[in-house]
Amino acid sequence: SLNCVEWSLLPPVTEEMVAQAEQLKGRFQGDPSFEYEYTEINAEDAERLFEDGKEPMIKEEARLVATIEQIDRAVGIVPRGAFVKTPLGSVHENRNFEGLSLMEAKKLSSYFHFTEPVNLKNKTLLEKADLDPSTDFLDSLEHDIPQGSWTVQPEKGGTVVVLRSLLWLGLTFYHVPMTKQYGYVYFGTGEKNFDLPFML
Repeated sequence: SLNCVEWSLLPPVTEEMVAQAEQLKGRFQGDPSFEYEYTEINAEDAERLFEDGKEPMIKEEARLVATIEQIDRAVGIVPRGAFVKTPLGSVHENRNFEGLSLMEAKKLSSYFHFTEPVNLKNKTLLEKADLDPSTDFLDSLEHDIPQGSWTVQPEKGGTVVVLRSLLWLGLTFYHVPMTKQYGYVYFGTGEKNFDLPFML
């Protein structure tokens, strides 16, 4: 939206858009039609783009879509047990989920990335033996690299637990223990924090 009254849907994301957006640095301009030129594109890629009839540039609208996808992949999370995996492999919202206890909600291991698991496939059979296949089918935040890229803070006297990402500054996840209430919101510049390893 340009005026916060009329809203438009964003186009669907493609892997090409994500790859192009990863090459860009700096803040957003606020104009969906603004075109970024690649400053750090190598000669081969530029020549290939010209041969395909494309100029080496990306619109801000495409960059926004790709950045949202990157943020969702990297820091889109859910509490343990909020979703279940059936023996046939389909994933459903757990209607019996009543929230995490306050003790569990304070642990990073109680939260999972809501994307296709990567680290889970690399675990040994001995490590997988302690996992419940119906609830532990996603990657836990406790194994994120670098270690310490998340902060967990109980707030309002322990009635809300807040997780913040130090990799994507501005991402805040909340969960109200013993309830089904959880969610996340991102208010940031759309830039990944590449200084994180030096901050830890």
